[in-house]
Amino acid sequence: MTVEFTVSRFLIVENRPMECVEISTSKTSKHGHAKFHFMVIDIFTRKKVDDTVPSSHNCDVPYVNRTYYQLNDISEDGFVSLLTENGNTKDDLMLPTNDTLLAQVSQRLFFEGKDLVLSVMSAIGEEQIYGIKDIGPK
Repeated sequence: MTVEFTVSRFLIVENRPMECVEISTSKTSKHGHAKFHFMVIDIFTRKKVDDTVPSSHNCDVPYVNRTYYQLNDISEDGFVSLLTENGNTKDDLMLPTNDTLLAQVSQRLFFEGKDLVLSVMSAIGEEQIYGIKDIGPK
C-alpha cells in the first residue's frame, strides 16, 4: 500500500493552530492501520502537544498569515496602535505576553527612540504579535 501525504508546517490539533516540529510513522500491525505521530506546538501559547492520527485520516491545515505593521503608540492598558499598509490604524491587539519580546519593544521604543515594525501572526480568527524589527531612529 502506498501512502501519499503532503506535509504542511501547520496543522489544526484540538481546534488550535499548531506548528509541526516532528513527524514519525508506525507500520501497519495485525490489529490496525499505520499511524502518524505528530509533535506540535501551539503557535500562540507555545504549548507542546502530541497527536496520533491513523494514516487513512485527513488532517486540517490552518491558513497562517504574517503581517507587518509600524508601531504608532502603546496605550496605558496595554493595547498597541499600529499603522496599516493603507494608512489606517489598527488598535485591537494587546502587547505580547512573552516577557522577552515585551522588554525588547519597551527598550527599543521608549529608551532608544526607534521606529519599530511589529510582526503579527494570524490563524483561525486569532492574532498575536510575535516579533519586532527596528526600522531606524524616530
